[in-house]
Amino acid sequence: MRLLTRPFRRSYATFVESLKPVPRNKLVRVRFAPSPTGYLHLGGLRTALYNYLFAKSHGGHFILRIEDTDQSRVVPGAIQQLEEDLNWAGVVPDEGPSAGGSYGPYIQSERVHLYKNQAQILVDSGAAYPCFCSEKRLELLRREANRLRQTPKYDNKCRNLPKEVVEQKIKSGEPHCVRFKLSPLTEPVTDMVCDKLEYQPCDNEGDPVILKQDGFPTYHLANVVDDHMMVITHVLRGIEWHISTPKHILLYKAFGWDPPNYAHLPLIMNSDGSKLSKRQGDVQIRSYGERGIFPLALINYVTKAGGGFRNMDHDKIYSIEELQETFDIASMHKNSCKLTDRLGDYNRETLKIAVQDEKQLGEIVGNVIKMVQDSYPQNKNLDVNDEHVRKIVLWSQNRIQTLKDLVSPSLSFLWNVPSEKQICDSKIDADQLDLVINELKKEKLFTEDVIKVILRRISEENGIPFKKLMLTLRTAMSGLKEGPGVAEIMDILGKDSVITRLTRAKLYLTNKHRIVEFHKQ
Repeated sequence: MRLLTRPFRRSYATFVESLKPVPRNKLVRVRFAPSPTGYLHLGGLRTALYNYLFAKSHGGHFILRIEDTDQSRVVPGAIQQLEEDLNWAGVVPDEGPSAGGSYGPYIQSERVHLYKNQAQILVDSGAAYPCFCSEKRLELLRREANRLRQTPKYDNKCRNLPKEVVEQKIKSGEPHCVRFKLSPLTEPVTDMVCDKLEYQPCDNEGDPVILKQDGFPTYHLANVVDDHMMVITHVLRGIEWHISTPKHILLYKAFGWDPPNYAHLPLIMNSDGSKLSKRQGDVQIRSYGERGIFPLALINYVTKAGGGFRNMDHDKIYSIEELQETFDIASMHKNSCKLTDRLGDYNRETLKIAVQDEKQLGEIVGNVIKMVQDSYPQNKNLDVNDEHVRKIVLWSQNRIQTLKDLVSPSLSFLWNVPSEKQICDSKIDADQLDLVINELKKEKLFTEDVIKVILRRISEENGIPFKKLMLTLRTAMSGLKEGPGVAEIMDILGKDSVITRLTRAKLYLTNKHRIVEFHKQ
């Protein structure tokens, strides 16, 4: 009795290969198996990261597998974005769609023939059967269960159809799926994180569909077949899959395979106790990068919730290698856990670490230059030379949470040099600028406190109202009417940049004066 007899092209060699015994070894192999129905979010990153850390802490391999059997929900571009997000976070697969490997393909829609073969094996052994129930009948079952306030489930009507009836229906081309026969579990399901699970699917559920009418597998069949054929030794996944594990164990037994070890990770929640969701744009991994969050800061953010590490210091930024060394699945929390509100703090600390490395500092400077240019596309007079940007980055490491803060309105003076029109339209005095330039050139110690003393002295010795002098200097340096104190602006910009800006403003005013005098003649 052959199932789902619609044409499906595959080579004889591939078919034979799928039936060979899969070699077992002691190498730890784990997988992250997301569905490309949305973009990677924080919960998915945590699952991928813990699989990665578990594998690396045991000298094993981390595999990326794409579970796209529900083709109607696949989001175009999601697979590529998912791989980019993992690489950005430093959670790089050893095997996967792009990395390749010996156990591919790593996209389930390219493995459909394997699932059909294995479903047929289960039918031939009596562990599964074709089901011809229409969607209309299944809907009636659901409605009746809801009316009786019972949990909807299939009534297993097709489980005991006579063989000749089944063969006739298949021969006539009647649409059908394949269901797996649930049977009692003989022992509780053990877990490396959760308590033993004593749940009997056969007492609470109907026989589940493992192969749909369109020939695509459901999660349960594809998951078990792929984990076996990819030699997965440990499955670390979200707690939401804990209740499905008994069904998976039954499938392993039906195939005569040994199941992997399971660890179901606790749910992580927002700091307010609400659930993370793929539909929350602000928890998508790419949004964190766009907001100026460093990968290592985000990694430390998710590892601070839910345990899994020996002697975790919640104030320290750990490298991936350090997390790998201290990872301990036995110390995972069993209950749901909340994220903290300290992502900004972790990002600041990560910046402080990054700027100590010359290569990373250079990359940050380049990123800031691009960010500034993108933020002020109309301004052709930006102060973004490497040395200036480098100084600003070093100055900012204790003051900002993300690099994006550097282009906030209150700090626009860092980059926006006043135009000639701004200077000439203002009522500032070139002679006042000249006084300040000459005094600043003499000063070797250029700090906010020292600058305050100098400016106060210039004001008093030359009879210039202090407020007027401050307005002149603020306009010449930033073009702004408000913002940080003038001495603070000078301290931030640095001596060379301040003198350059004041000198430029003075030249603008001098040229304006010459033009005015020329027209008077």
